[in-house]
Amino acid sequence: MAWTSGTAIFFISIFIALIGMTVWAIKWPQAPRVGILRIETTPGDRLFLSLLGSAFICLAWLAMFGAPIYGGMIVCFVYALAVFRWV
Repeated sequence: MAWTSGTAIFFISIFIALIGMTVWAIKWPQAPRVGILRIETTPGDRLFLSLLGSAFICLAWLAMFGAPIYGGMIVCFVYALAVFRWV
């Protein structure tokens, strides 16, 4: 993997999201909720599902359209919003 500024920003963003979710869980614990998947999920679970799904969306975008993946990132953002809202 090439360590470029984009790669560094990506991993730093994930690290900040994990720290933010940890602080959120400590300060304001939330009970798991059941969404459209009919499984109990916490905000941390939904973050994981968002990151996992976003990886597949970006790979599919690269396979269909190639680089750059700005459009794929927009799709990932909408997907993450949907996961946090309904899952």
